[in-house]
Amino acid sequence: MKRNKRILFSSLTDIFIIFASVAGSCYLLLGPYFSDFLLEAVYLTLLYSLTFIGAFLYFNVYKNFWRYVSHYEFYLISKTAILSILVCWSAQVLLEKINGYAIPFALFLLSWVFIVGGVSFIRILTKIRYSLRETGNENGRRTLIIGAGNAGRLVLNELRKSHNSPLYPVAFIDDALDKLDAEISGIPIVGSRHDIHKVIKEYAIETVIIAIPSASGPEISAIVTICKDHQIDVKILPRINDIINGRIATTIREVKVEDLLGRAPIKLDLDLIASYLTDKVVLVSGAGGSIGSELCRQIAQFSPSTLLLLGHGENSIYLIERELRSRFPQLEIEPIIGDVQDRKRIQRVFRDFHPQVIFHAAAHKHVPLMEYNPTEAIKNNVFGTRIMAECAHESGAEKFVLVSTDKAVNPTSVMGVTKRIAELYIQHINSFSSTRFAAVRFGNVLGSRGSVIPLFKQQILEGGPITVTHPDMTRYFMTIPEAVQLVIQAGGLSTGGETFVLDMGEPVKISDLARNLITLSGLTPGKDIEIKYSGMRPGEKLYEELLSAEEGNRSSKHELIFIAQPVQIETYNMPEKIQRLKELIKNNEKEEQTEDLKMCLKEIVPSYLLSADENGQ
Repeated sequence: MKRNKRILFSSLTDIFIIFASVAGSCYLLLGPYFSDFLLEAVYLTLLYSLTFIGAFLYFNVYKNFWRYVSHYEFYLISKTAILSILVCWSAQVLLEKINGYAIPFALFLLSWVFIVGGVSFIRILTKIRYSLRETGNENGRRTLIIGAGNAGRLVLNELRKSHNSPLYPVAFIDDALDKLDAEISGIPIVGSRHDIHKVIKEYAIETVIIAIPSASGPEISAIVTICKDHQIDVKILPRINDIINGRIATTIREVKVEDLLGRAPIKLDLDLIASYLTDKVVLVSGAGGSIGSELCRQIAQFSPSTLLLLGHGENSIYLIERELRSRFPQLEIEPIIGDVQDRKRIQRVFRDFHPQVIFHAAAHKHVPLMEYNPTEAIKNNVFGTRIMAECAHESGAEKFVLVSTDKAVNPTSVMGVTKRIAELYIQHINSFSSTRFAAVRFGNVLGSRGSVIPLFKQQILEGGPITVTHPDMTRYFMTIPEAVQLVIQAGGLSTGGETFVLDMGEPVKISDLARNLITLSGLTPGKDIEIKYSGMRPGEKLYEELLSAEEGNRSSKHELIFIAQPVQIETYNMPEKIQRLKELIKNNEKEEQTEDLKMCLKEIVPSYLLSADENGQ
């Protein structure tokens, strides 16, 4: 029904209720003498109609659909009712003073009670009528909702709205003892989380929805583990913060692996961050990558004066630029296509824009690929970092934050050792520069380009198998937003020369991650999707480390961030060693000498474990 027709229908219905209420009141109070008071009845009907209908229009009561009526509409009706009787009685008192014409107060009051009851009842009746029609799809998958709070009721209402819904709610689970054996809209609350096993069997549950937006990682993990035992599909209601920030598009989503990390999310010190980013010129290198683009999104929230997007790939820079301009129309954004290995180009960028805060995320990060292409890894990860750092120093920038990796600790790969050299060079230049340099070290980032999760998901879509290199391989994991928050927070904490490390909880077995992902896709490991072990690839190691023995750690102002103890950087003689590496690279371009390059890398980082060392040679 169109808006104007709906308003007309609603107002005519209310006028009829007012007329019937006044007529009924006259008949109840006056009985056979009702006909003698027709004029008073017409007068009272007109008076109440004008005040009620006018107030309903003023308070926008008619803009609300009766099928969705709630306590808010009844609050508006209550305001209207009080205003109406005050206005009507004042008009009657005034009329009585002018010509002595009076209507009994009992008639006023009884009519008013009938009107308020009538307009409320018709709306309640309409809501009940529509509610009875919203029973959901009884042929859908039998669904257990975990959480009988506001979120659980929201899920129930959503599932009942459509007769085509694939899910049919049959029971609630909630840990609040006072809710046990109660019902919500006819759906029973049958136990606590300790009863999930029993409830799944008793009610033949096929799908579980976790409707506890505040649930922690360990809580979700425990529920999912139980459901995995019964081979049941699990879905989760998103966190409220995800809905507000537009990171999801639907009310109910699939359980993500990051829900199962068993670690509470990082909390930012917003005041600390805002103090060093707001109204500053901020440069992000590698701005089109997974980490770089998320850095840009989060930095933009703190209103820098200008955000510089530096990247080598034009398409990725175009995409993040377009997204940021849409989300932050007031922000000044400068897309810059350039290679961090090109000193003249980078010098020009610093000269033109004078960035005050630099986040250096540009890097080659794929471990096996860099084993086969060590020259390119050195050029990008070492020389690119050196150029960016020196330009920041020469231009007098305030802060420089290098994005590093846990693979830099006791490295076994070219990628890891080049990132360790980048860390060392940051400490070296910090020793004499007015710019405060810091590095941020974290583990594998879930969902980033080249990470294991997108690969596993693609393999599942293709019907398997999922390939895991070794059954005992473990990694530290974090989400992209967590990684970026750590980088930003580190910039605020830095006083110069630190290497910041995130407490990422316990490492996770890659094989367990694969099994979880298969299960959460509604499939059975070993039956629907096989897991095959392909053997470790060049440069990989079974266990990652966050700190080397010489570094130790000390706490920072942030409860989940630690600081590696800086090494005696003078003993590394970084300028001389970097120059030697540069000369070797230059000669290496004429004739490939991979082993010489790796030996030079080991001279710079003695903890670098070459494959020859692993074999005991």
